[in-house]
Amino acid sequence: MQTKTPSARTRSLANGLALLALAAAAITAPAARAEDKLSYFTWSGYELPDFNRSFLAAHPDGVDASMFGDDDDAFTKVKAGFSPDIAHPCYDKVSRWQKAGLIQPIDTKRIKGWDTIFPVFRNLPDLQAGDGKVWMVPWDWGNTSILYRTDLVKDPEQSWNLLWDKQYAGRIATIDAVHDTPVVAALLAGVNPFDMTPEQMDKVADKLREQRPLLRSYTTDMTSVEQSLASGELIAAMTWNASATTLKKQGVAVEFMKPKEGMLTWACGIVLLKDAKHVDLAYDFINSRLEADSGKELITQYGYGSASSAAFALVPKDELDRLQLPNDPEVALKTTVFTGPMQQNEDLAKMFEKIKAGG
Repeated sequence: MQTKTPSARTRSLANGLALLALAAAAITAPAARAEDKLSYFTWSGYELPDFNRSFLAAHPDGVDASMFGDDDDAFTKVKAGFSPDIAHPCYDKVSRWQKAGLIQPIDTKRIKGWDTIFPVFRNLPDLQAGDGKVWMVPWDWGNTSILYRTDLVKDPEQSWNLLWDKQYAGRIATIDAVHDTPVVAALLAGVNPFDMTPEQMDKVADKLREQRPLLRSYTTDMTSVEQSLASGELIAAMTWNASATTLKKQGVAVEFMKPKEGMLTWACGIVLLKDAKHVDLAYDFINSRLEADSGKELITQYGYGSASSAAFALVPKDELDRLQLPNDPEVALKTTVFTGPMQQNEDLAKMFEKIKAGG
């Protein structure tokens, strides 16, 4: 039986189509692999592989981390359409994310280390989503206070007023975030930072205006702050625990103040975005983050507290004493101000921006 053989033109066309198919595969393969990565939106420094070793062992190169400057920056970007799988806001903003419809509940039955989380964080009211679900899995906590040069500021009053001291004008910095500097201004003005009347907000505004000409900067760039403190360009700045830990390791003469008005204590964690594409990977990641070794790295590298009691069991008491970190957050909260939801967050944010601009 006679059979037809392909013509040269047909063979050429077939070969061309094959080459196009291979080229298309080469182009789309990396995209497909990228789609297998968990997208994690977090603070700078929280992307360290030491914090999720078991996840990376199971999913090598399995995280695509992007950074935000602060909670408000993160919220704005996600609301505008950026769509990670998970994000890392702090407790005081979780209700805002939830009310905006940006996140979905997390099933605590799928969280292996859930029972190791300190009850004071596990039972926070705005986390509860009902039926054994939560809006955020707590992972880290820490303090906000004044880090100052002990050789340049001799025996200061243990008070937030140091950041309003005119003799140090131009050598002071504060954190550019609504839940930090305005909260401290409210404390000094004798106002409840988390629920203010319009008249009380005016008092806070006056306090912030009093501070503005004294400042070298409003910033969330802690690396620059640390460098400026080390050089003596700054003598004091509002920072988090990690800056104190970093500079002490470098031998810089600094102290992390315990203001009489109270340090600020915050708790942050992981939320699952409403349109997350990699839900199973998200649970794997959260479980890895709650392992004791992960929390130990957080404590020893940054001086922050792990939300997991199991992590503290791995850190010697003398190390915790050096870090000024109690092994129970409830001990810390007896003398600090816990940063909870701010009822006037939007109005306060607008006011703060106006004042920073000179208004």
